[in-house]
Amino acid sequence: MDLVSSLGEVLPSLKENAIEVWVTDIGCPHEGVNTLLDKMEQASDMALPDCPRADLMSNFLFIFTSGTTGLPKAARVGHLKAVMCMAFLRLCGARSDDNIYITLPLYHMTASLLGIGGCIQLGATCILKNKFSASQFWKDCVKHNVTVFQYVGELCRYLVNQPVVPEESAHKVRVAAGSGLRADVWREFARRFGKINVREAYGLTEASIGFVNYTNEIGPIGRAGYFNKLNMPFEFLSCDPQTYEPIRTDSGRCVKANKGETGLLVAPVSVMNPFLGYAGNTLQSEKKLLRDVFKEGDVYFNTGDLMLQDHRDFVYFRDRIGDTFRWKGENVATTEVSEILGSLEFLQEVNVYGVTVPGYEGRAGMAAVVLKMDQKLDGKKLYNHLVQSLPAYSWPWFLRIQTSIDVTETFKQQKRKLVQEGFSPEAVQESLYFLDLSQRDYVPLTLSLYDDLVSGKIRL
Repeated sequence: MDLVSSLGEVLPSLKENAIEVWVTDIGCPHEGVNTLLDKMEQASDMALPDCPRADLMSNFLFIFTSGTTGLPKAARVGHLKAVMCMAFLRLCGARSDDNIYITLPLYHMTASLLGIGGCIQLGATCILKNKFSASQFWKDCVKHNVTVFQYVGELCRYLVNQPVVPEESAHKVRVAAGSGLRADVWREFARRFGKINVREAYGLTEASIGFVNYTNEIGPIGRAGYFNKLNMPFEFLSCDPQTYEPIRTDSGRCVKANKGETGLLVAPVSVMNPFLGYAGNTLQSEKKLLRDVFKEGDVYFNTGDLMLQDHRDFVYFRDRIGDTFRWKGENVATTEVSEILGSLEFLQEVNVYGVTVPGYEGRAGMAAVVLKMDQKLDGKKLYNHLVQSLPAYSWPWFLRIQTSIDVTETFKQQKRKLVQEGFSPEAVQESLYFLDLSQRDYVPLTLSLYDDLVSGKIRL
């Protein structure tokens, strides 16, 4: 019912396309909208005759991908995937006597299939919050005796950036389960809320491949051990550094990445790992598949995610292909640069991306940053930090100071709009800075400085 007020402007176009709209209520102020609760009150207990039979591979529901690197797509989720998702919280150590706190939107897989489904599978108590609130979070945990909570994306960063409150040390939370927790935030989270077992995981809406980090090692999304791979097969493929297409031998077969080398995560399409595709989008569905990978006729799902497996078999998320950009002939992993910048005490949030600069191939690094309260940008300190921590090609040449970072409903950082707006002072109303190597400092990006950069008078 939260979205009923916004139906007015889109309802006519929905009707033109013969799309039916249902609301979970006994009535609706808009004409032509179907209501559900009144129908349920009148429903008979008798089984309906000739109901279509569902099987493990049939559609269970559609879930829209978040659209962080492209437009959202409706992924088909089968019954088998839904059943497998229900085991996630148990795998993270949740029990039937837990009170599980869910603050994420239910139209995403994390909260619905993993969260609600996991509570049902466990028989645990679910505390469902209408909307995430960083300031109210620990108070809710104490009030509802929360023992497990779900996180995603930047949720944990919001918590560590909140002022200290008594409830953050008075709660009984023992497990935090989720994904997308960057190492810089993870360290601060562990330091401040150390008694909580963080269970960082990796999963996809479209496929069943996944990892869970059961250890106290900060950073990995899981481990690529023998039994993990036996249960849910996957491979890391060597990629072309420019196109990110898998490298193939003269015989046309793909090459596995070595340990310590970043590779593309793929998983064989099988009965246990089906890919049902995107609803009404055959072209996008086919783009996610790799064929004849190791032998003629085999089919693998391409996650589009770059991973690194170290010599202890820990797996680290490196970047998403749509996020990674190329500069000075080198690949820049936005996740790595964000983590390095995020460790500076005056930066609260960092979002790294690449922007085009006339006269140059590839994209130059740029970072949208949020300063911590009562802190100022220290350009010289940032420069020195980059010199010590990152190769020169991955340094952000431009900074954009924001009051907040745009994120999706599941707290994944948005980049598309930032990339489109670039670094022009006329297009961007917020403060912009440029890395002046001669001064070893970030200086204000004025319109005249911008003109010198675009004309080539100043070279990068």
